Amino acid sequence: MTLHFTKMQGIANDYIYIDCFRESIEGIDIPSLSQKLSRRRFSVGADGIILIMPSDIADCRMEIYNADGSLAKMCGNGIRCVGKYAADRGIVSGDTVTVETRSGIKTLTVKRDERGEVRTVRVDMGEYSTESGDLPTTLENTISVPLYADGEETLVTCVSMGNPHCVIFRDENPDDFPVESFGPK
Repeated sequence: MTLHFTKMQGIANDYIYIDCFRESIEGIDIPSLSQKLSRRRFSVGADGIILIMPSDIADCRMEIYNADGSLAKMCGNGIRCVGKYAADRGIVSGDTVTVETRSGIKTLTVKRDERGEVRTVRVDMGEYSTESGDLPTTLENTISVPLYADGEETLVTCVSMGNPHCVIFRDENPDDFPVESFGPK
């Protein structure tokens, strides 16, 4: 069986995109495929798989499978790539793309250059939430909460933009913060 895909990235979130308007995924275990294909240095390597699918309520629908095979609700960088793909491949013809996600319908605005090629895509993510009921947490307060990692206390804020984020506010240059080592902790 042959399955065509496109690899795209938006601000370093890279996914394997499968166009389910043109490709059949019937009988394929997508969570397992995401685990296998997402392995960096051993396969395609990616943050996961995004399926671009038909929708009854929007221009298209996206399903996100993380590298571990779990389903995600939303990814802002990933959905911008969906918007570019949909516009480039003729799934939509205008400069507005609506995408059904597990966090509701998101509206994207496509900007093209003088040749008609998509150059930028902006997504309206909606309102953010710091309410604990909108986040996968048992915390009552989600703002400036102490987080302990390797004996070091860091204040974090939990935010949902349709998918959960843990935000650290720092006074220093973000390029000087050791994200690669601190994040996994």
